Amino acid sequence: MQVKAGERLPWTREFMVQNQISEDCLYLNIWTPQVKAGANLPVIFFIHGGGFSEGSGAIEVYRGSNLAAKGAVVVTINYRLGVFGFFAHPELTAESEHHSSGEYGILDQIAALKWVNANIASFGGDPKKITIWGQSAGAFSVAALVAAPLTAGLFEQAQADSGLGVPGFPTTHLKDAEANGLEFAARHHAASIKEMRALPAEALLQDPNPPSAGRGLRFAPPIDGWVLPDSPTNMSAAGSDNDVPVVTGYQSGDSALLAMMAPPIQSLNDYHQMAQKLYGEMAPEFESLYPVHSDSDIRAMITASGQDRGRASMFVWASLRVKSHHQPVFTYYFDRGIPWPEHPEFGAFHTGEIPYFFLNLKALDRPWERQDFRLANEVASYLINFAAKGDPNGAGLAPWPKIDTNQPQTFELGGHTGAMALAEKAKADFWLKYYNSPVSRNAPLF
Repeated sequence: MQVKAGERLPWTREFMVQNQISEDCLYLNIWTPQVKAGANLPVIFFIHGGGFSEGSGAIEVYRGSNLAAKGAVVVTINYRLGVFGFFAHPELTAESEHHSSGEYGILDQIAALKWVNANIASFGGDPKKITIWGQSAGAFSVAALVAAPLTAGLFEQAQADSGLGVPGFPTTHLKDAEANGLEFAARHHAASIKEMRALPAEALLQDPNPPSAGRGLRFAPPIDGWVLPDSPTNMSAAGSDNDVPVVTGYQSGDSALLAMMAPPIQSLNDYHQMAQKLYGEMAPEFESLYPVHSDSDIRAMITASGQDRGRASMFVWASLRVKSHHQPVFTYYFDRGIPWPEHPEFGAFHTGEIPYFFLNLKALDRPWERQDFRLANEVASYLINFAAKGDPNGAGLAPWPKIDTNQPQTFELGGHTGAMALAEKAKADFWLKYYNSPVSRNAPLF
């Protein structure tokens, strides 16, 4: 169940839910090049994004046939969304033998993983070679599944696109999630869970008081002490989660997504206030590195600083992880924008990498160039290699180095494929200092 937007630029219809919605929603899709038990192909288990409030495993750009043809079994899943997947309430917590509520969507993902472990061999897949892969809210789902004790042994690798960084996805504690649930129920004039259950599903899709920009999502997985003992970011840094190889990456347009959702920064004064809010005592240094002299400079500086910040955030997150784990981390930065003459301003927008990884460029009517098909084949090959052996590297591909804490870099996927610096040295030094200081608690997600 969700509100169907149909299209919301930059996400055209191929990126959005078009099919029927229903409370009877826990289905999955499987594509395999070889329906034969014993084929032992790697399995790629994809978790869609959509802010935990929308999305589907049946979206056109997630079609798995082309990726599967490269030698993997591809699975896409559905999970309960919004109030149906992440509603916490004291009465629901009391009903639970685990004293938990609000984790239903993540538990759906775990149930799907268990089903795949038990059944995927019949579709040619190897249950000992399962890679979980998610984008946006699906990336946070991957982080949650890596953190969750309930998933031990259910997968061997994890890839998260947009992505894993120092601040991590905003995670509330169960008590706060329950308070949010009580408020939501009161606004629907429901004094109890019994009264909530009596409401039609369509009525619950309406939010009389949606969170304003900057307040996060209404519904998302809480720290409940059972599914999530702590935030995935804290557990990763401490080494208290599942020790598996990880690939994570950002798109060059990810930071623009949050800029779209925030109040516009239109004047020099707005820019100074933003710098103070995000960078506190480090604001003067930030403004010296990303100066604006007129209103016309603002957009370029916000874009440049957001891109540098994202690469540094990812590097610091990965560095903390490799210090507390045995398995490697590989990071990437995707900066090839889908060709779109009508909207060049969108560039490599949030989710724009997905048609490349799935080899689904032809699902979109765009003026594709040779480099797009070359890039799609490269990124899909890296993904298949990672699913097969926990390392994206392979014959015919540019070498992708794992994270080395002494080498502040990432791996560029775009017009150029290869290692790239996080930023110019002075800017990289600033961001590394920022993310190793308490000031970064105000950092944006992207």
